Amino acid sequence: SLSLKTRNIISSTHISTAMKISCVSFIFLVQIREILSFTLNRYSGIASPSLSSHLNQASDRNTDSVETASNRLQEELSSLTDSVSTAFRFIASKDLAKDIAAICDEIDEVSVSSDDGLLVQNLKIRSKCLKWSRRTMLAKLMREDYDVYVTTAEFLSPNRIPRSELPNVQDVRVNDVAPAKQLIDKETGLSLVPDCELDNKSFDDSLLDKILLKIFRNLVVKETNGVGVSDKPGIEGLLEQGRKYMLMPGQNAENQHKMVYNVLKSLMTPVLPPFYRIFMSGIVPKLGTDFDGKQIGPWFYAPWLTSFVTPTFFGFLVGPSTPNYRKDGQLGGLVVEKCKFLQESGCKGLCLNQCKLPAQQFFAEELGLPLTVSPNFVTQECQWSFGEDPLLPEDDPSFPRGCLVGCESRKSMAGSYADSF
Repeated sequence: SLSLKTRNIISSTHISTAMKISCVSFIFLVQIREILSFTLNRYSGIASPSLSSHLNQASDRNTDSVETASNRLQEELSSLTDSVSTAFRFIASKDLAKDIAAICDEIDEVSVSSDDGLLVQNLKIRSKCLKWSRRTMLAKLMREDYDVYVTTAEFLSPNRIPRSELPNVQDVRVNDVAPAKQLIDKETGLSLVPDCELDNKSFDDSLLDKILLKIFRNLVVKETNGVGVSDKPGIEGLLEQGRKYMLMPGQNAENQHKMVYNVLKSLMTPVLPPFYRIFMSGIVPKLGTDFDGKQIGPWFYAPWLTSFVTPTFFGFLVGPSTPNYRKDGQLGGLVVEKCKFLQESGCKGLCLNQCKLPAQQFFAEELGLPLTVSPNFVTQECQWSFGEDPLLPEDDPSFPRGCLVGCESRKSMAGSYADSF
C-alpha cells in the first residue's frame, strides 16, 4: 500500500518536486519502521527486551524528526508561495496610486511582525518581494502618467518610501528642502541658482577609484598641454586642473568638451569602444560590405546593461551610484546619490562643460548610445539615462539658468557660454 502511494506521489503533476521528495522520504522511513517492528515482533523470543525497546525508541525518534522537518518545510514553502503571490497580486493592480499606498501598509506590517523562526522570515523574503513589487508598480505608474508618479512619490517619500527605493528621483522634490527661489546677482543682474542645502557627503575611494583618478588626471595634463597641473591630491586636484583650463584667456565651451572627450576616449583604451559599438550599439564593423558603419541598434539590452556596469568605473569621478529607471519608466537609468564632482567644485560651468555635455557627446558619437545627464543642483543628485536623446541646455526646462550662488569662478566667467546656462 505504501509503495503504491509512493508511485502515485511521484507521478502526480499537482505536487512540487520539493514536496515530492519530502513525502517520499517520509514514506520510506515509515516503511523502515514497519519492517523493524515486524522483525521485533517475529523474533521477540530471540531478541532481548532491552534491544527491542532501544530499536522502537530510535524508530520513534526518527519518525518524529521526519514529521517535524516535513511540517517545517511545508511552512517554509507556504510562506514563500504566499509572499510571491501577494507581490504579483499587487503588480496586477489597476488602481496603481491607491494600491501603492496599500502595499506600503503591508510592508510596514511585515517589518513589525513577530519572528517565528522561519528561514523565509529570517531572510526577509516577504519584505523584499513586496518592495520589488512596489518599485515595479511605481515604474509602471511612470510609464502611464509621469506627473501622477511625481505627485505620488512626493506624497509617500521619505516617510513611507525611502528616497533610495524610488525608481526615479529626477523631478521628485526633497520635502526637507524648500523650493528654490529666483535669485539675482546684484553686480551683474544675472540669474543665480541656489546652492545645495543638504549636508556634504564624505567619499571613501577604493583602490580602483584611486588608480582611475590618477590615470584620468595624467590624461588631463596631457590634453591641456600642461595647463591643468595641480599639487592637490584626489578629486580636489582634478577640479583645480579643470578650473584652470576653464578660466584660460580666450577659452570656450567647445575646447573643454573636446578635452574631456579625448580623455574619456583614452581612458577606455582603443579596445573597449569598438567592442561596445558592435555588441551594445549594434554598429556594423568594417568588413568590406555595403553595411559597414551602419547602425542597426542599440540592442534592447544596451541601456540597462550599461547602467549596471558604469558605477564600477565612474565612481572615481561622481561617487556612488545605483541603477534605476529612466524618466520614461524603462530600465537603463543610473542615479548618482550625491555627485562628488558637483559637490566639491560647487561650479555649474564645470558640471556643464566638463561632465554633462562631453559625456553625452562621447556616448552618442564614440559609443553609439544616446545619453542624457540630468544634474539636480538642489540635492546634487544626478540622473544618467542611457538610450535617451538629450535636449540642448537652452531647450531643457529642467536645467536652470545662471551660476550657482557660491561659485568661486562666477565673476571670471561673466559673459561666457557656461555663465548663460
